[in-house]
Amino acid sequence: MPIGSAQVRSQSVPDAPSARLKGRTYSGISQAKSLSKSSSNSSARPFAYREAKATKNTSLYCGKHSLAALAKRYGTPLYIYSADQILERLALFQEALIGRSHLVCYAVKANSALAILKLLASEGAGFDIVSGGELQRVLTAAPEAAGRVVFSGVGKTAEEIDQALGADILAFNVESEAELTLLASRAAKRKRKARFALRVNPDVFAETHPYISTGLREHKFGIDIRQARRIYNEAKGNRWLTAYGVSVHIGSQIRSAEPFGAAMERVAKLVRELARDGIAIQSVDAGGGLGIDYHAAPSFDPAAKVQEYAAALTTALGDLNLTLLLEPGRFLVAQAGALLARVLYVKHNGKKTFVVTDTGMNDLIRPALYQAYHEIVPVTPRGGRATVVDIVGPVCETGDFFARDRKIKPVEPGDLVAILDAGAYGMVQTSNYNTRPRPAEVLLHGPDATLIRRRETMADLLGPELAAL
Repeated sequence: MPIGSAQVRSQSVPDAPSARLKGRTYSGISQAKSLSKSSSNSSARPFAYREAKATKNTSLYCGKHSLAALAKRYGTPLYIYSADQILERLALFQEALIGRSHLVCYAVKANSALAILKLLASEGAGFDIVSGGELQRVLTAAPEAAGRVVFSGVGKTAEEIDQALGADILAFNVESEAELTLLASRAAKRKRKARFALRVNPDVFAETHPYISTGLREHKFGIDIRQARRIYNEAKGNRWLTAYGVSVHIGSQIRSAEPFGAAMERVAKLVRELARDGIAIQSVDAGGGLGIDYHAAPSFDPAAKVQEYAAALTTALGDLNLTLLLEPGRFLVAQAGALLARVLYVKHNGKKTFVVTDTGMNDLIRPALYQAYHEIVPVTPRGGRATVVDIVGPVCETGDFFARDRKIKPVEPGDLVAILDAGAYGMVQTSNYNTRPRPAEVLLHGPDATLIRRRETMADLLGPELAAL
């Protein structure tokens, strides 16, 4: 039985094919062909209602796993992720770009769980990082993937640059002339050449939330594309810099392929200009930003979206013989994840009804920060008519809510609810506000459920401060 209007699976998909890298170019063509069947039937979410054998009650499952059983075993709040869905999404990108040299660099900021990084690295993925801490996560989870890392971000420190030079990452996505000067200085000091790509700002509008739009000149990200040719030419004479690529990123949660194509057309024009200047660019980095449907309408087809996106990029590049880098994050992991919570109280204030849960904005801040929508469903639905409620947490803030004026089937204290599409920008943005420990995380892969991060304890929270007492 599908969740709401979503197209969902009632069983896990086969593992994605192995995709290895030779040097720094994806070469898993023969393996990827075998995935065409599962790709064409790709689903928005890995969650579905099934009848539980033990109780005969309808309950929510992820593949073979009962969410109720997971909550009983690991407690709540609890993040759960489907490894099968993540691998399926990665393979969609790899399959869509068969015939073109490419590398899918997962955006670590979306979900930086070590187990997920290791999973993706094992299937040939690279990584897009924005801090030295994220680089350390990649090196810890998959040290062999260091040469598949691109380093983005507007505020790289000298120490972070040294760390990345030492790891011999693939490239630095440079966001200002001052950063390029610092990179050259650190590379010279270490006597190690630095491959770089200027992250150009193409001044392309993309319809998304203003906090996650990055492609206009008014934003802090990137270098004005009109200045890029001059900067590349000035860098030609520096023996410690290698102009490896051109990078662009216009925002996040963008549902149309058109802005990506428009941005890439401007990048392709710059690459051709640089070629006339004697600067042979080897790669273009299209960034990330391909959006999902948080409402999971039946019309949302992940495979079709990826094909449309890939076609827009490759059409814009034309006959340019370059390696295409992509930086998807949300698209790979968001719909693979859910946050499980237990209902504490059902509270009536006049005409308003509040469902108070044991998870709060410190565990998932997207609704409070972005006014983001997440579908919320009972794990074991009760009979009765849906009613309009606010679904909130226990944090001492009016902004501590997950849904307002939302219709949901009846729930009672002790019931479980699942906040869907929480695999991206969930755990990575958690905090200890109100001195609340962070949730545990569980990764589901076929029949296996693995605790990949234990629940924090009060000892974890208080430990760093005790020495001062």
